[in-house]
Amino acid sequence: MTPLEIGRAYNSITHLWESPAFDRSNGIAQHQKAIAFAHKRGHALDIGCGCSGRLIDLLSNNGFAAEGLDVSDEMIRLAKQKHPCLQFHQQDICEWIFPKRYDFITAWDSIWHIPLTRQVEVLTKIVDGLNKNGVLIFSFGGTTEPGEHKDNAMGPEVYYSSLGTNGFLSLLINLGCACKHLEYEQVPELHAYLIAQKI
Repeated sequence: MTPLEIGRAYNSITHLWESPAFDRSNGIAQHQKAIAFAHKRGHALDIGCGCSGRLIDLLSNNGFAAEGLDVSDEMIRLAKQKHPCLQFHQQDICEWIFPKRYDFITAWDSIWHIPLTRQVEVLTKIVDGLNKNGVLIFSFGGTTEPGEHKDNAMGPEVYYSSLGTNGFLSLLINLGCACKHLEYEQVPELHAYLIAQKI
């Protein structure tokens, strides 16, 4: 699946994040841990921001000038309703050109939808989009080897890919980052996240 097809799939399930039953605490503790490593509270970018606004709120409340990016036009429309004064980009992260560098970038449950063949390219672009000492947090499939699959657990079929834990660690080290935290926080599920800082 292409990122644009992923965007169309997410257009049809915005109700999952708009529901009162949605867990707004999802990812918050992990991001608080990442924010603690930030030397500067300047510009921040939420890649795959969705429509809940919870990470945008967290970043704003911690002194960042937050922006959101999502490939889903419906997610962006709803996000703008919640935060009309903030900047949102309806874009495919694979093709998007960073307009500036950021002090904090999050890609929570998002870049695992990009094609496996573009993971290295996109992570390289994201790290390049960080200022020195900038912090990156992203979640990924903590597999042993690189891989890809599709599932329909949320309704529409969506695609996932991962370089694997060692693949992401090796890439980030080669890109000049230091790993600050790596955790499998939903064991026995392979959901993992990594906090890295650009040296």
